[in-house]
Amino acid sequence: MAGAPQTPPVIRLRENPSSTAALTWRLTAWVAAVFSALVGFALLLVNLRTGSRAPLESPQLSQLKDELRRSPGDEEKKRDIRELDLRLRQQHFRHLARDRSGRWLLAGGSLVFLLSMYQVARLEKQRPRPKPRSGTPQERAARTVATARWSVAASGGAIGAFLFILSFFTTAPLPPQSLDLRRQDTAGQSAAATSDAAPFAELEKNWPCFRGADANGASSFTNMPLKWDPNTGSGIGWKVAVPAGGFSSPIAWNGRVFLSGGDAARHEVLCFSGQTGQILWRQAVTDVPGSPAKPVEVPESSGVAAATMATDGRRVYAVFANGDLAAYSLEGKLAWSKGFGALKNPYGHASSLVTWEGRLIVQLDQGESEEGKSRLYALDGRTGQVLWQQPRKVPSSWASPIVFEAAGKTQVVALALPWAISYSATDGTELWRVECLSGEVLPSPTLADGRLFVASPSEKLLAIRPDGQGDVTKTHVVWTTEANIPDIASPVSNGELVFTLSGAGVLTAFDAKDGKKQWEHDFDMDFHASPGLAASRLYLFSQKGTALVVEAARQFRELFRTEMGDSFHASPAFVSDGIVLRGATNLWKLQPPNQR
Repeated sequence: MAGAPQTPPVIRLRENPSSTAALTWRLTAWVAAVFSALVGFALLLVNLRTGSRAPLESPQLSQLKDELRRSPGDEEKKRDIRELDLRLRQQHFRHLARDRSGRWLLAGGSLVFLLSMYQVARLEKQRPRPKPRSGTPQERAARTVATARWSVAASGGAIGAFLFILSFFTTAPLPPQSLDLRRQDTAGQSAAATSDAAPFAELEKNWPCFRGADANGASSFTNMPLKWDPNTGSGIGWKVAVPAGGFSSPIAWNGRVFLSGGDAARHEVLCFSGQTGQILWRQAVTDVPGSPAKPVEVPESSGVAAATMATDGRRVYAVFANGDLAAYSLEGKLAWSKGFGALKNPYGHASSLVTWEGRLIVQLDQGESEEGKSRLYALDGRTGQVLWQQPRKVPSSWASPIVFEAAGKTQVVALALPWAISYSATDGTELWRVECLSGEVLPSPTLADGRLFVASPSEKLLAIRPDGQGDVTKTHVVWTTEANIPDIASPVSNGELVFTLSGAGVLTAFDAKDGKKQWEHDFDMDFHASPGLAASRLYLFSQKGTALVVEAARQFRELFRTEMGDSFHASPAFVSDGIVLRGATNLWKLQPPNQR
């Protein structure tokens, strides 16, 4: 219509796809950059919280260790340290896992950022020269709002992802106040194992394994006999014939004495009354799953039952030279049995058993080191299930493992050429090792006053600090001596002095702190049995039956000597009312006069 206002035409240009793509990639790069920055900040925050302190150190753990040093006999304190150490390790491993995940997320975010920026740069080169904006103002506003909403959503997603990541990277620190960790559950197998074993305080009142609860041959009992007469019976509580041969030492639990014995055709576990010597039960170890079909050949000098039994106060355990292992209740009922197969050992298996909190520790070193046959096992005492096993690149050994607390850790130390190696009792992880052994390793290690005493047969005696990590041969050997080193018997120590007894009968006393020899005395007789220490006296029993009592002091003094009319290869067991001895023909109970 003439005169009517004319509306200018709207020029609608097609949206430039490269411009939209560039915007998308730019937003992606921005989100990836924010995400990467937040992850990096979380990693930095976690590492700053961890600090420069060693990952498993804790002021609370150090405080507990200091308290234990002031009260070394406090079993509850030892359990606190053990459980706190386990908890700190679990926390540390979680931290490592999260740190590793965070690094992967940071790498992924950075890669997305770089890829996005590359795409933006590529599209920027293709951007056409400016053209009039397309669409109505309302359409352009709608696109702006949509872009803003997308940006907000992306930012919110990045922040949410950061908070999710942060929840994984940050864990509440251990409370500074004292914790009653005995009331907290430990994880998995540890809780299951510790629930079915006697506490260590009860183990110390008995003789649960080779050389006692601490596996060091020393007893805290003071009511020990000073003299006795096998001819008149004075000081002899009882004497009974041993119905099954063997060189394993006796163990004792709450008024009962346990032995293993037998020959190639029959393996046995025996239980005696500690009061009368009467046999309470006797079980043949038969029908063992995995047992070798043919009897193993072992020399008469060791036999099939050279390894000493062990008990955790709930069951007794016995292992034999053919690799058969059996567990019985204290009343003689079979709990379980299993065979490890014929053991490749030229002198037969002799490494004794030891328990720790429901676990049975089994050292099976055999063959040559390059064969890879040697293993250290921890079994569930209730079922015989393998909780952990650790391959050992070592040859045959006859020393027995020991379990002890040191440096806030429960350690298992096992000896075999050429190493003394410490493992975590919890999971079998190797803690430290010292290269120090040669020859045929028979003497077992001994711990006293924070030092581990290790004898390399007929070569040297070493004192080792058991608080290292890795190969500590050059850093943790406190002292070494080469005088009168035992070849079979294990050393014994009261913390002030360490005593060794050679196979030829030379008894030597060393200062436990520096290894200086205090005295030596040659008895001119043969010994296989390790010396025992109780009531500040050393008890020695020779192969030909001579019994000797020597003062455990800085000057040599023989207190008593008698002939027993028996032959001794097994080490003595100390109980609250006397000493139990296994001879070649008899089982003996020596008692002080007030106990008869």
